[in-house]
Amino acid sequence: MLDPSLVGPSKARLEGIVGEGHDISPDTLDDMRPSTVAMYLSKHLVERYFRDGDAIPPYHLVGKLQPITRRWLADCLTLKGGTKIGMLTYADIADKVAALIYTAIARHAGERGTPLIKAVLDPFNPAGSTDHVSFITSKTTLWHTRPDRCHINYVVCDSDWQAEFCRVVEGHPATICYVKNQAVGFEVPWRDGATPRRYLPDFIDDGRGPDDPLNLVVEVKGEKDATTQIKAETMRTLWMPGVNNLKTFGRWEFIEFDDVFAIEENYAALITRFVNEREAAE
Repeated sequence: MLDPSLVGPSKARLEGIVGEGHDISPDTLDDMRPSTVAMYLSKHLVERYFRDGDAIPPYHLVGKLQPITRRWLADCLTLKGGTKIGMLTYADIADKVAALIYTAIARHAGERGTPLIKAVLDPFNPAGSTDHVSFITSKTTLWHTRPDRCHINYVVCDSDWQAEFCRVVEGHPATICYVKNQAVGFEVPWRDGATPRRYLPDFIDDGRGPDDPLNLVVEVKGEKDATTQIKAETMRTLWMPGVNNLKTFGRWEFIEFDDVFAIEENYAALITRFVNEREAAE
């Protein structure tokens, strides 16, 4: 969805000290056709995601990407608040759109069984541990963990939602162990437009039973926007397939909980689904 929160006001009034005021609006973007925007975004995709280092971008792929880009514009784009399709050519917006389209391509390739992605780990610290986690906090919303469920004695909750997740995950019999991702060092790089950032998910949960462990990366999020969508898509379609393709750290999945009143129900349904998928595969 494209709205003024991403691009700024779609209409502004310019008033001088004297004389008549003028309305400033992006009406000139009305002349930009969807096919032109699709061409621009396809070229941007090639330059951002399909080039090999400093080599010349493979512009011959633009023609192959255009049908995908046109379909995304037709099926996934919603304009609100007077925004125009031509605003997708703004540099920062084009970066966000390119990220969404590329993760969709990667997800489709993964569903077809093509392992295109492998995670690049920190060469100096490829695997983390809770053995040495120690920190001081001034927060008062603390969850005293069960010793048989968490190696760290307290979860410092950023919200009551996180406390509810702790209650749910500790009470489910399939849970082996879990930890709040604080001072653990688990982070995933992603790009917010052109800005490199680091994503720290809320929890890491080792569930599905001791005979068939599954690592769950959990995000407890009440409000969603374009930024949180890109973070989630990065985890779901890039990092998760990447670490699973390494085949050295077990099996991983990513899940979001966005309804505090349904966390218990959704967590139980999630575990049941994974168990059924395992049985069907056997």
